[in-house]
Amino acid sequence: MARRRKGNPVHGWVNFDKPLGMTSTQAVGKVRWIFGAQKAGHAGTLDPLATGILPIALGDATKTMPYLVEAKKTYEVEIKWGERTDTLDAEGDIVAVSDVRPNKQEITDILPEFIGEISQIPPAYSAIKIDGKRAYDLARVGNAPKMKARLVQIDDLKVLEVHENGAILRVDCGKGTYIRSLARDMAFALGTEGSVKTLRRTRVGAFTEDAPFSLDVLEELRHKARATDGLLPLATALDDIPVLAVNENERFDLKQGRVIVLHPSIFASLKASFRPRTIGDIDASRMVLAKHEDVEIALCEARAGQLSPKRVFNL
Repeated sequence: MARRRKGNPVHGWVNFDKPLGMTSTQAVGKVRWIFGAQKAGHAGTLDPLATGILPIALGDATKTMPYLVEAKKTYEVEIKWGERTDTLDAEGDIVAVSDVRPNKQEITDILPEFIGEISQIPPAYSAIKIDGKRAYDLARVGNAPKMKARLVQIDDLKVLEVHENGAILRVDCGKGTYIRSLARDMAFALGTEGSVKTLRRTRVGAFTEDAPFSLDVLEELRHKARATDGLLPLATALDDIPVLAVNENERFDLKQGRVIVLHPSIFASLKASFRPRTIGDIDASRMVLAKHEDVEIALCEARAGQLSPKRVFNL
């Protein structure tokens, strides 16, 4: 007999506004407790010293997490000029100083160097695994690893504010971008030192600051037995994936893991909406969300006139 999973079958996303000092893992645990959910996970780690949007998946929404990990992100970062710390943020010890304080024009002039696909060396204090161990664990015991450069995508940079000892910038970027490394490298390009003073993430794909839920609000909703008011549909993370309405017979077949045959005109219409997309190392350009009466049934792959279920939802 299968062991019954603890918790309730809650399915959907929470647009969580992570507070300062909380780890992403702690955030997931807290939100899971508030909803009494059987399963939970997050898309895109936020450092404890960063605040902002941390999408948290509950139940079958966890099956869509890989799609959100690939999503574009937006940050607002305050860089403090003149000091570089070992962690590249306000938590670390100062390891280098400079008297140089760049002005707005100087900062604006170097922005093009950091837009597009750039090479970036991640911070030694990061969650990247080195020989099976987290880089930050090695760094904390005095054995900071030599980090390898990696390519990341930065779509746009904009100066929002400049003051005597720092500047606030908005960063639109792809996955794997370290804002702390960006602050360090921009400071070097300006002939000074720099570290992140404050960092806030304002967007992850379709999840934005327009309607986030703070911990206090979610706890209040739980107290009023209205926690589900803070739940977004499972499909929120799949906002740019083609949707196909299926009938009752097709719904049943997909639920059973069976392939269904599409009418040539329907397949042609779907094919026209496909665009290049990779999830990790997997080609996901032909993924389709099948729905029946506005309920998500399965994530499917459309090929050769057929729809093959890859992730079936139990909603």
